[in-house]
Amino acid sequence: MATARVQGAAAPAGAAASPREWLAARYAEVRAFTESLTEGLAAEDMVVQSMTDVSPTKWHLAHTSWFFETFVLLPHLDGYRPLHPAYAYLFNSYYVQAGERHCRAQRGYISRPTVAEVRAYRRHVDAALATLLERLSDDRLAAVELLLTLGLHHEQQHQELMLTDIKHVFSVNPLRPAYREAAAARSGPAPALEWVEFPEGLHWIGWAGPGFAYDNEGPRHRQFVEPFALASRLVTNGEYLEFMADGGYDRPELWLSMGWATREQNGWTEPFYWERRDGEWWMFTLAGMRRVDPAEPVCHLSYFEADAFARWAGARLPTEFEWEVAAGGVPARGNFVESRAYHPLAAEPGPGLLQLYGDVWEWTRSQYTPYPGFRPAAGAVGEYNGKFMCNQFVLRGGSCATSVTHIRPTYRNFFPPDACWQFTGVRLARDLR
Repeated sequence: MATARVQGAAAPAGAAASPREWLAARYAEVRAFTESLTEGLAAEDMVVQSMTDVSPTKWHLAHTSWFFETFVLLPHLDGYRPLHPAYAYLFNSYYVQAGERHCRAQRGYISRPTVAEVRAYRRHVDAALATLLERLSDDRLAAVELLLTLGLHHEQQHQELMLTDIKHVFSVNPLRPAYREAAAARSGPAPALEWVEFPEGLHWIGWAGPGFAYDNEGPRHRQFVEPFALASRLVTNGEYLEFMADGGYDRPELWLSMGWATREQNGWTEPFYWERRDGEWWMFTLAGMRRVDPAEPVCHLSYFEADAFARWAGARLPTEFEWEVAAGGVPARGNFVESRAYHPLAAEPGPGLLQLYGDVWEWTRSQYTPYPGFRPAAGAVGEYNGKFMCNQFVLRGGSCATSVTHIRPTYRNFFPPDACWQFTGVRLARDLR
């Protein structure tokens, strides 16, 4: 894990320059944003687990509090007492060294504690954090600052998961309820797809600077990259409809063997959340059902679908190193969760690489493996990223559910190749040799 401050984030309004006051203000800001994402949800909405990968909103609220309790409060606040002894079992996720855990697939069975009791748990943890920051000596602040900042980024990851999970929960409800009203869509067709070329070269990859980064973003190391080109924008729904019309889901020559088997097993014939109504394609969004807009980025694709589309298009997926080289010097601007769109938007015309950040996570062809010299941290907190470095692929750039203060060019998201409930999409690449 890297150091303290949140990279790319401005200090919260009214925050003082001292690390202690900055951390207190930042903690309050992140926790309040989590709560804001539950506005408009009924208690009944917050307890449903619609599939194994989905966790109830209530569980996310509790688990993020458990994280601060386990890794910050218990080791560093003398006399701290957990609100309930069973919460350590109920709300641990996958930290084996932290103790026994409730079955992930049965998180929806936890009717008690109630939503109100979970909110009381959050208040209990918040009050204890405030006490810790008041009492903490300056010489102990650095260690706590590191863990607290990790906890804040962990909570931002769960903010994104809250949105993707409630989307799935609402999608399986026959009423197809809306989470929030739709943002104004950008009108007009998508900009023409162009190719932005990059020469071969030896590049430094990974995080090595001030500010926060996860342990899997380092160590910084050199990587030789062959000449390549990246598409100037994301693949659109309209382009994906062409793939479908050309029999893309029925042509095994376009698919990896495991991808074809997964497509057959799951009966895939269109992207996740799409359905045919009266001869037209519709999709479920956090604003409810709406017609598929050809200009918007195609979303909720698995790695297998993204790879098959790239083959059909005569291109390929980029490597994570190509993506990072291309992102060098590009500001992290785009359609993030702060825009409150909660849906990928069509690209606006402009020069260079568009939509590099935000809108959808971009699949790369890179397996999620450790960088040379990677060593996980000692103890349970070291289980955060390293133990998942098997059978997953790297995604880059963030999505419309990601916070702009949480993303950076070296950020490595990762999912198994059949995952498609996240906001995942495609940017094409091709070789120049």
